Amino acid sequence: MKSPKSPNPSPVHPLDLFAIDGLLTDEEREIRRTVRALADRELRPHVAGWFEAGAIPARELARTLGGLGVLGMHLEGYGCAGTNSVAYGLACMELEAVDSGLRSLVSVQGSLAMYAIWKFGSEEQKQRWLPGMAAGEYIGCFGLTEPDAGSDPGAMRTNAKRDGADWVLNGTKMWITNGSVSDVAVVWARTEDGVRGFVVPTDTPGFSAPEIKQKLSLRASVTSELVMEDVRLPADAVLPGARGLSGPLGCLNEARFGIVFGALGAARDCLETAISYAGDRTVFARPLSSYQLTQQKLADMALELGKGMLLAVHLGRLKDAGTLAPEQISLGKLNNVREAIAVARECRTILGANGITLEYPVLRHANNLESVLTYEGTSEVHSLVIGKALTGEQAFR
Repeated sequence: MKSPKSPNPSPVHPLDLFAIDGLLTDEEREIRRTVRALADRELRPHVAGWFEAGAIPARELARTLGGLGVLGMHLEGYGCAGTNSVAYGLACMELEAVDSGLRSLVSVQGSLAMYAIWKFGSEEQKQRWLPGMAAGEYIGCFGLTEPDAGSDPGAMRTNAKRDGADWVLNGTKMWITNGSVSDVAVVWARTEDGVRGFVVPTDTPGFSAPEIKQKLSLRASVTSELVMEDVRLPADAVLPGARGLSGPLGCLNEARFGIVFGALGAARDCLETAISYAGDRTVFARPLSSYQLTQQKLADMALELGKGMLLAVHLGRLKDAGTLAPEQISLGKLNNVREAIAVARECRTILGANGITLEYPVLRHANNLESVLTYEGTSEVHSLVIGKALTGEQAFR
């Protein structure tokens, strides 16, 4: 006698295969749930339109995100939430699951501009800017990259010279997220004493931030040039705790950590979309998801998403323990962004022609991840950081 045929088991979420939730605390899961709920309610319904228009309501978004508590959430004091690193990473993941541009707004605000002031600023600078930035009342940007100095920040030409008690700042920065809508810019410049950071109110005479248009990536994000023409700053505009390139590079490591988690949010959203689409789409009288080639693609992508998540959580625990090394951040950024963009492209193939429209998020994510692959250190640079750690040999020059 034949046994009755067992019903098909219910599908599981890709990350449930790795039991990721068991690695998180109750508080971390609650923060993730809270950010996801707001993102689904207030961001996701609008993001395709923002991307298509190439414009976002940046001020409104900053206040919304500030009210949620995610701006500078991993910093202590000054109105910041003071969460651990994994919770911050999970928030980045939920935001980038909507769009990389939204996570970029939060990363630049909290991990670059706010972190630079929090880590290297005077108490007066901290009190002046950080509470308002945490609330989203002030927007900040971070000026390091230049038109001819991207991966090699030591080649920067922006300079600051003493004029009596003041500083006079001249130069140009490029590809600056939040630049055109910022109230304050943290600008790095050459001085007689090496590279220094300056806190620059954007209404200072001589400062301008023209927005960069005609982007094919990160369209739901403000990207700008910073132009400084004889910008006169008082002596106390300099960040007293930062000298040399270790200051800005330390800030970049903070932002790179958020990307380790964030890129997985884009990958997860693509994979969830592809699984749902494949289950609903009928091809040759069968669900697309029932074909071996489709299941092979989905299995491979689930594997890379889960592996990336295990790596991200592990790096977060190391960061909270104070033992995370820069080359370990490079491992995470290199692997997770590289795999995320591969997932986005593969998911597009499952959606076929529908995958190229803004009705679905996969090609939008893939386009955005082209930028994420480059900023905060290109894949080539992170490969060389890892190579140096493995060999002891410097291959940058």
